[in-house]
Amino acid sequence: MKSGDVVFSRWPIPRVAGLFEKRIEGDDALLELARLRFEQAGMGAECYGESPEQVPWLLSFAPSSPEGTFLHLPRDADILTESGRARVMEFAGRGAEGLGALVLHDQPECATQAARYVEAVRAVSRELEAMDAAVLLFIEYASGLEPEAYLELFHGLRDTPSVSACVDIGHVGLRKARAQYGKGHPGEDLCGLRPDDPLLIDVVDEVEEAVRSALPVVLSMVRALSAYGKPIHFHLHDAHPLYAESPFGVSDHLSFLAAVPIPFAYKGRRSLTPMYGPSGLSEIIRTSLRAMWPEGLSFTLEIHPSGGRVPLGDARPLFGHWRDLTNAERMNHWLGVLTENGNLLSSLICQAPLYKTTAQGE
Repeated sequence: MKSGDVVFSRWPIPRVAGLFEKRIEGDDALLELARLRFEQAGMGAECYGESPEQVPWLLSFAPSSPEGTFLHLPRDADILTESGRARVMEFAGRGAEGLGALVLHDQPECATQAARYVEAVRAVSRELEAMDAAVLLFIEYASGLEPEAYLELFHGLRDTPSVSACVDIGHVGLRKARAQYGKGHPGEDLCGLRPDDPLLIDVVDEVEEAVRSALPVVLSMVRALSAYGKPIHFHLHDAHPLYAESPFGVSDHLSFLAAVPIPFAYKGRRSLTPMYGPSGLSEIIRTSLRAMWPEGLSFTLEIHPSGGRVPLGDARPLFGHWRDLTNAERMNHWLGVLTENGNLLSSLICQAPLYKTTAQGE
């Protein structure tokens, strides 16, 4: 890389995308609704692919974007096996021009079989680079590795241009919070607490201290990963170990504007703020833009449905064949939450100063 070269030209500004799938029961009109709301909000899409054969169908619904769509590979994809690597390449090949990047969960073997894992990733990278339309592969922090092991993986892949990191801030944060709480409560799982647990009132200060420990770890990871001069993708969603209302039984994938109700007053409120909230998200954005060229950053809002209904309004014609609009209105509510968080994210990006534009770090 020559001094003064523009490092990334793939995206002109940090790209904002949203989780693009049904998650709510119904026919393909739900995906038509999602495309409408995403296009109205100017958001790109990240889809979850179940099979390579499904990819063209998924991309046919995704909002049009010159940068292409993110495709999240199945959670059981095993890059250590020859068949697993072939499967990744089959997904990549099915995307044609509509695919921008693949997202793959990491594996415990990143730490236990590090050299073998790096070689497997390199093999996939060589095949991706040989494609006519090169596709990036982002490896997501997902299996609960020590952050140091995850960073060591990308040190080993520092000269592999088609492969980089996907930092899931909820996964990183919950792991840190659980470890922090466990120092004072050996053998106890922080995520095993619930708001109605009688113990909570006695340990709430420790819970909140553990929750606050998450943000510095995320910021440290961003700074470390930015040193390799490669794109970084983020899965953005909030979290709190006491969150007990997820229909999927998880403690994350919350809105950054959410709150966690508790049955007693704490610091004048009967609720707790989530792990990051708008202020923590702002710190992540500012740190990323200090450390990286904006063209090398991309963000997917991975927020799950949380209930609620919103009338369909201008999207009502999409559901003329539906007798019961309950699930359509639930989907519309979820899309409204994604849009609200997308507006917050875009606003924070616009407010943050851009520190790097060239390889000189101007």
